[in-house]
Amino acid sequence: MAGTRFAVLKERAAGETRVSATPETVRKLIALGASVAVETGAGFAASIGDDDYAAAGADVGPAAQVIAGADVVFGVQAPDPALLAGAKPGAWVVAGLDPFGNRARVDAYAAAGLEALAMEFMPRITRAQSMDILSSQSNLAGYKAVMVAANLYGRAFPMMMTAAGTVTAAKCFVMGVGVAGLQAIATARRLGAQVSATDVRSATREQILSLGAKPIFVETVAGIEGEGAGGYATEMSEAYQQAQAELVSGHLAKQDIVITTALIPGRAAPRLITDAQIATMKPGSVIYDLAVSQGGNVEGSEADQVVVRHGVKIVGYANTPAHLPADASALFARNLFNFISAFWDKEQGRPVLDEEIGNAIRLTRGGKVVNERLLG
Repeated sequence: MAGTRFAVLKERAAGETRVSATPETVRKLIALGASVAVETGAGFAASIGDDDYAAAGADVGPAAQVIAGADVVFGVQAPDPALLAGAKPGAWVVAGLDPFGNRARVDAYAAAGLEALAMEFMPRITRAQSMDILSSQSNLAGYKAVMVAANLYGRAFPMMMTAAGTVTAAKCFVMGVGVAGLQAIATARRLGAQVSATDVRSATREQILSLGAKPIFVETVAGIEGEGAGGYATEMSEAYQQAQAELVSGHLAKQDIVITTALIPGRAAPRLITDAQIATMKPGSVIYDLAVSQGGNVEGSEADQVVVRHGVKIVGYANTPAHLPADASALFARNLFNFISAFWDKEQGRPVLDEEIGNAIRLTRGGKVVNERLLG
């Protein structure tokens, strides 16, 4: 990869507004000694013009011209292997590749001799935090979920004392206290809601309290931490699920806004709220299901639709970060640059991966699928 050439393609997935490089990261890549080519119109949906990329030093042109001779191809979502025909043999494809949901595309990368690197497989270790696309995008998703819910909610969030009487504060319940959940708590608090939250990981109690929210935890079932490798949540036991359902049912009936964020890598989203529980909620309440694209945490939720059940509005975008394209692109692009720069070898003029991170994110190499998570 001497004189490494980076290619940035326009996203082609339906509803995808983000872009994998910004003028900021283009300049930084060039400063490393690389060259960058950007497809015409790649940044339009994220409010970045072709002239902005050109001014940063990128070559801007059609896809075939951009991909020709590329050593590294950047993407937000996995690019179609057919688009990559002009890339160099063994070129890297660096993007969110959805390895479990789109295995056929992974196999196609292998057949094409490409080295596919799945950024969502980045290990959650201290030195990789700045490269973690799941965290950066989830942070924005948690914020957006609350803002969408607030827009759909027919009342104000904060308590208001007026000459005409008092408006009571909205009650917001966040289910799942990962990156998205923590941002949802903080956002709802800033808007003036009374916020409570729950999670299967007992360690999140202090985080909930630190943000000024009330923790809602099952106390009757001991010894269930709910935390797996890398800080990800694991699936709950049947005993815990039953105990949690009883606790949550009573709490849900009192809530105005509910944000669900529970996801398990490589698995369908766990069901957190049933139709029977929705029926106990107050008419006009709003539920935002951040897991709708993976089957949903909420019974009856549909991607990109506002569904009304028992007078409760249920909403969830299939791609929530794409509804904040400028900021989401800026953070995603920095994640990719931070990844490349961390492994940049000045003498070779290219990135060289170590085993810990390389083995974790590499899906294909030498014409084969090589990632253990896909071979088990």
